[in-house]
Amino acid sequence: MDIATARKDSLYRLIGDEDGLRDLVETFYDIIEQDEDAHKLHLLHLRGHGVAHSREEQFNYLSGFFGGPSRYVQKHGHSRLKEIHEHIHIGPAMRDLWLKCMERAINKVGIEGELKDSLMVHFTRAAETSRNQDID
Repeated sequence: MDIATARKDSLYRLIGDEDGLRDLVETFYDIIEQDEDAHKLHLLHLRGHGVAHSREEQFNYLSGFFGGPSRYVQKHGHSRLKEIHEHIHIGPAMRDLWLKCMERAINKVGIEGELKDSLMVHFTRAAETSRNQDID
């Protein structure tokens, strides 16, 4: 797959539609819950509505974000990342840890090459948009 193909097709479809996205999100949260290196990120999710809630909401959000069904918007009426995350402190270190865990999840589910690169570009932009503090 090349970038031109990715533009014609949604990332949602390229990662395997609902099943592929669900696998990525579940793998990401398994890493957060089980990996000691991700402990701070796990604690951050526990301060919110909990990991089970986050698993479902991230799946819903990413579905629309990657060109699939707009589940999050249908449920909440918006998809503004700053507003979604305003209740938690996200500085550069937490942003980077989130990205590291997401990259590990992408690797673990077997996404590679240009598709991985494209996903990481989108995730990097989203993570920076979610950052709401300049210091940790």
